[in-house]
Amino acid sequence: MEKNELTTREKLKTYFETGKYPTEGQFAQLIDFFRLKEDVLTNKELVTLANNLAALDNGYILYSTSSIENEKFPIVVSSKEGESQTFTIEKTENKDQKRYFQGSAPYKVSTKEFLVDQLEGYRYYYLNTQIDDGYTTSRLFGNNLPPIPENFGLGTVENKKFSIKISNEDFDRKINNLHTHITFVNKTEILIEYALYGNYWSNKYISEDMVTDHYDLGDFLVCFYRADLSGISKSIGCRIYDEDNDTLLMTASLVPGQKNINVSAGAVLSGVRNARIECEYESQANK
Repeated sequence: MEKNELTTREKLKTYFETGKYPTEGQFAQLIDFFRLKEDVLTNKELVTLANNLAALDNGYILYSTSSIENEKFPIVVSSKEGESQTFTIEKTENKDQKRYFQGSAPYKVSTKEFLVDQLEGYRYYYLNTQIDDGYTTSRLFGNNLPPIPENFGLGTVENKKFSIKISNEDFDRKINNLHTHITFVNKTEILIEYALYGNYWSNKYISEDMVTDHYDLGDFLVCFYRADLSGISKSIGCRIYDEDNDTLLMTASLVPGQKNINVSAGAVLSGVRNARIECEYESQANK
């Protein structure tokens, strides 16, 4: 074989056909065909790899941590082909790390067991995630607050990017959970979802009843809605009531003929323990 001749996979396979006895040189070609862990890429190979990565169209996770030492935070990502990958978030010194997903979107993202250190004083872990450039999920955990549960769903990436930041935060006092019971009533045939945001706490968009776990750092919640009304000619009003006294607290309007994303009523839900969200066509509400 000429020194610069390329040995193909097909040619290597012929050395090991039934009845053949591969020579020492043919075994050497097989070994040279593989790249070992200690092998260093040439500049040409590095440029080729970088160009291939630049053209990669897969989704990816972008993560960073702050004030983290030996803690490990495994994140599981599953593609629509059923492939699963585990990305372990560790100390990054505030530098963003990027890793690509296998398979294609949508990608479902969830947690595995978080291995964390015991926190002292008023220190807590803060988890913040974002799907593409849309909604976020935020939680405090550790110390006296509940841990992040195994298989906690962080959302589904429909496009490309899942961002996650984890930090170790110091507060001036003990933090406790507050619970607001939300009853969701959708009187239309349109899928309408809502998300609630508090101080250091938020949930992903859902279309069902829920109980919040926001914090006494500030007993308030902001409500956002999303719904695709592209093929609808009627507007929809979403009203929040204090369930304990049936008092109307705020109203948000979803506009017909378009996708409504992160629509807010422009007010906060403050100090309410039981609330009801009712969404209906404006024509129904005016009857």
